[in-house]
Amino acid sequence: MRLLVYAAAGGLAATPLAAAELLVSVEIPRLNVSEYHRPYVAVWLEGAGQKVTNLAVWYDVDMKNGEGTKWLKDMRTWWRKSGRELEMPVDGLSGATRPPGKHQLAFAGDKAPLAGLQAGEYTLVIEAAREVGGREILRVPFQWPPSGPAKADGKGETELAAVAVELKP
Repeated sequence: MRLLVYAAAGGLAATPLAAAELLVSVEIPRLNVSEYHRPYVAVWLEGAGQKVTNLAVWYDVDMKNGEGTKWLKDMRTWWRKSGRELEMPVDGLSGATRPPGKHQLAFAGDKAPLAGLQAGEYTLVIEAAREVGGREILRVPFQWPPSGPAKADGKGETELAAVAVELKP
């Protein structure tokens, strides 16, 4: 829904008043390997000064006594930047690992974790690490808030396939 606000500055002007949206698509590839384990995945934003805004962390949440958290540090970049400061699970952030395929994340600009995000240049960062597998990081830069619809994407080589960012004003 869009609301119109009218301003009287040399005439009537219509300005849409709606929260921006950040839509993220993460594809986990189907790998033909003898021992497959679903990857742990962290999704976050880096802004000016490398400030981190966590969006999602997928790991083995069902292991008894929280033992799945033991391997979060294998996502080394995320772990150093913010993971070690978190006490998992985090409501609205952490969730179970995902199977191969495309997975969608949607965030409204007026709600956590994007509420209060300052205007500027950001990078969506996705890191995946898999037991008996590899580790991979993808970075997709974008401008927030979007002045118009925008899309950006990246493609992994091993642990991640296609990653897409769609911004809606």
